[in-house]
Amino acid sequence: MRLRTAATAAAICLGAGAVAVAAGRYVSGLALNPRLNGPALGPPTGESDLLTVHGIEPGAITLSRTLVSLRPGVYGLAAEGCHALLGPVLAHTPDSITRRLDQVQEGTLTAGMQVRLTPEVYTGDPLTAHGLEYRDVDIDGELGPMPAWFVPGDRSTCVIAVHGLGTTRCQPLVVLPLLHRLRFPVLIMTYRNDAGAPKSPDGIGHLGDTEWHDVDAALRYAVRHGAERAVIYGWSVGAAMALRVADNSPQRSRISGIILDSPVLDWQSTLRGLARGHGVPTLLLPLAIRAAQGRTGLHAEHLTDFAEPAKPAVPALVFHGPDDTIAPWRYSRRFATLRNDLVTLHTIADAGHQAMWNADPDRYEEVLRRFLIPLM
Repeated sequence: MRLRTAATAAAICLGAGAVAVAAGRYVSGLALNPRLNGPALGPPTGESDLLTVHGIEPGAITLSRTLVSLRPGVYGLAAEGCHALLGPVLAHTPDSITRRLDQVQEGTLTAGMQVRLTPEVYTGDPLTAHGLEYRDVDIDGELGPMPAWFVPGDRSTCVIAVHGLGTTRCQPLVVLPLLHRLRFPVLIMTYRNDAGAPKSPDGIGHLGDTEWHDVDAALRYAVRHGAERAVIYGWSVGAAMALRVADNSPQRSRISGIILDSPVLDWQSTLRGLARGHGVPTLLLPLAIRAAQGRTGLHAEHLTDFAEPAKPAVPALVFHGPDDTIAPWRYSRRFATLRNDLVTLHTIADAGHQAMWNADPDRYEEVLRRFLIPLM
């Protein structure tokens, strides 16, 4: 009898353990493969970030009123087969907000459809978005060729742009006009698991821990094609990749500066934020962390040791703010404090993850311009 009871208890424990492992793996999969159009821009309430279109008129659109839809600035509006460019809030009621509708770039907006705000403002390519000539090129990475856009410029310093979580290489298009006016050549890259790029062996993202090798390949490409120096400009995990390249690349002497927007500096905090954005209960978050560790090999608390004083370093500009619920701002503050000789932190309020430009494009671009002028 005692043996049968012990066996039953063991089976229950094993069953519960298997469920826990499965749950952790599922949750980590949600976080390591965020959906396109970016992670949630709002607070991690577990509520859907989908908005309903209530009405459309020339130059304006009325949407559900939420904390996200009320955010100031310029955003993309995305739905299946549809993408539009939104301007500032024009009016609001207790239940709805009306924003300026600048352009429908793809598809058709209709009343009643479900849409989502995204920091990825433009679709298409440099020519269709801004009328800028470019070349389609392939970067030879360790997993195979990765498609990229190359926009020519007169300077010998090339800007390498690396998109972030849940977005595509269209994300850097927001700053491309400024970079072009400053006459920088710009290489806008893809990396493993992007559309058209090679898949990683395990098919999941590693929050920059392996993907940085692809940015290193882009740096090699730029140097091989005439760049004397490079500025690496990354969003989110793209920023983590930029830091890893500055830490570890054999070609790091070619890097004259780095620009980090919403940088992922603590992978566990980011994983928790991504999971909460999917409505995952707090109870399951430790399982997600352990599962992610097992699947990715990430065990150190931080993704980079760039802030170590003994490390070679270059000037860095960080755009970040306290409303980022995916990559906590406190790590950027600590980073800037540790390396205040090299790191400039520009704080932006009321901006979600990767949406620092969106919240205040004019101010963002002026800070960016001032940082880049000495690096020309």
